[in-house]
Amino acid sequence: MPPMTESRIGWRKTLINRRMLICVFTGFSSGLPLYLLLNLLPAWLRSEQVDLRSIGLFALIQLPFTWKFLWSPLVDRYAVPLLGRRRGWMLATQLLLLLSIPLFGALSPRLDLWTIAYLAAAVAFFAATQDIVLDAYRRELLPEAELGLGNSIHVQAYRISSLVPGALSLILADLLPWQTVFTVTALFMLPGIANTLLVSEPNSSRAAPRTLTEAVVEPFREFLTRSGVAEAILVLAFIFLYKLGDSMATALATPFYLDIGFSMSEIGLIAKNAGLWASVIGGLLGGLWMLKIGINRGLWLFGVVQVVSILGFAWLAYVHRPDRVLLAVVIAIEALGVGLGTAAFTAFIARATDPRYTATQFALFTSLASVPRSLVNASTGWIVEQTGWFAFFILCTLLALPGMALLLRVAPWNEPAQAAAPASE
Repeated sequence: MPPMTESRIGWRKTLINRRMLICVFTGFSSGLPLYLLLNLLPAWLRSEQVDLRSIGLFALIQLPFTWKFLWSPLVDRYAVPLLGRRRGWMLATQLLLLLSIPLFGALSPRLDLWTIAYLAAAVAFFAATQDIVLDAYRRELLPEAELGLGNSIHVQAYRISSLVPGALSLILADLLPWQTVFTVTALFMLPGIANTLLVSEPNSSRAAPRTLTEAVVEPFREFLTRSGVAEAILVLAFIFLYKLGDSMATALATPFYLDIGFSMSEIGLIAKNAGLWASVIGGLLGGLWMLKIGINRGLWLFGVVQVVSILGFAWLAYVHRPDRVLLAVVIAIEALGVGLGTAAFTAFIARATDPRYTATQFALFTSLASVPRSLVNASTGWIVEQTGWFAFFILCTLLALPGMALLLRVAPWNEPAQAAAPASE
């Protein structure tokens, strides 16, 4: 057997180290509560005969993911008096999630719909705050050479966490009371809590900001003055629009499958798994391809795949029968497009941040990217009731086009990758 090259040894040491394992746990803990709100909660409400319009309005409970940049400087400035500045916030938010998620099972959608909405908003707030501190912890934990791989592992673990509320919990819902289902789902926060207790504060963690200006004003001022206000607005508009159509198309995915005639178990075993692994594969392929073609061309090529893949939902709505093979194919193709598009989109967001203000600017950009998922998606139930599923998915395809058009300005095909990146000091 030939000896391993120095390059292969280096990759092996990078892949098999403690920091990469920590990224697995941070990704899983970050994704679980969001997928509970996106997948399990709508399925529960629909199974209890809540109308689509009300379920669509539940997208508003995700507003904390949209506005988390407002309090991210406070998380950075102040520390919970336990375990350190980063780990203290991690433990506090994870314990709150562990305790609050089982409370859903004690409520009745027919009698306590507003109480469920308030509880879901609280879970979203705890989850968004956890995301802020996990992003900061991961950025300070990883050396520069491991940022790409560590964040990739975090994202894949984030997606894999969807197997719990989007597959396992749906299967359990056919067998057990909803109280038990939500309790079992909450227990999957325990690995993240154990990780928080076992890890240490990153050695590279910088001191807390000393002034309000340093913590709040400077990150926003730098972004607005970097290339001018007009260019900054174009970048923000692109971040909002690039995944708008896809986000709307998947907002009511589980109720859509149920309306076609699929059971909870079929959705858990076929739709969620086919979508998950296709998305993970798409993300990995997208990362590899961008090494050759660059971020800008990746946004163009993967964006086209993402737009076209939305039409698969329209096809499924047109056929309108519980065909398991057709469901698996449509979901896999759409998820592959999402995986490719997300790989390029995440790389664009990372490139758009200034290294001096990564935490706050990253929170700003990811918050804006989540606006369609929270505000715009709130109207999806009403739109479906007015137009039907087929016309709704055609509309989603059309709404994906403005984001593609903005690529002409924010990521031209022939522009060098480094041209759009902020200068670091």
